[in-house]
Amino acid sequence: MIAFVSGTVTAVTLSSAVIDVGGVGVELRCAPATLAALHVGEPATLPSSLVVREDSLTLFGFADDDERSVFELLQTASGVGPRLAQAMLAVHTPEALRRAVATEDLVKLTAVPGIGRKGAQRIVLELKDRLGAPGDGGSPRTSSNAPPAAWQEQVRAALVGLGWSPREADDAVDTVAHLADQDDVADVAMLLRAALQALSKA
Repeated sequence: MIAFVSGTVTAVTLSSAVIDVGGVGVELRCAPATLAALHVGEPATLPSSLVVREDSLTLFGFADDDERSVFELLQTASGVGPRLAQAMLAVHTPEALRRAVATEDLVKLTAVPGIGRKGAQRIVLELKDRLGAPGDGGSPRTSSNAPPAAWQEQVRAALVGLGWSPREADDAVDTVAHLADQDDVADVAMLLRAALQALSKA
């Protein structure tokens, strides 16, 4: 599985973005809100999910790990494929989807193109105990208007490269954030060591 893609944004369309990863352009299909936060020429790191079909390999990109997790859970419901799952995330945030499923709000679910009343009922029935209660999911670590500091991306990438999961890496980065200088001029090596120590104690 390709857990995330990190590199320079080279193109952004209405439905996808292309990120240069070591000289290879990787295309990711993304929801509009995710695409709106990407800018050509700037670095980006997107959690991803690879969908394999007999005739295609499609990589989907997300704003954060929680959005990816919900995307993958949605596809466990009958009749929900990757395109419909992405459409649901284009209309509602992960937290809004949790709330709609938990409260059996069929009106919210049928607001998604491609979901009728019966489909919404099926989604509620099959996912109510799987998506979790509202407030249980991870919220985005950073907003689209506040990109992570350079040291955060470097430490996170290093931790993932060492075998930690993206969520564990994010938690460790949050744990050591208070050690970074307020002006973002940070000692990356020191922060990485601190993050590793935090993970070893978890």
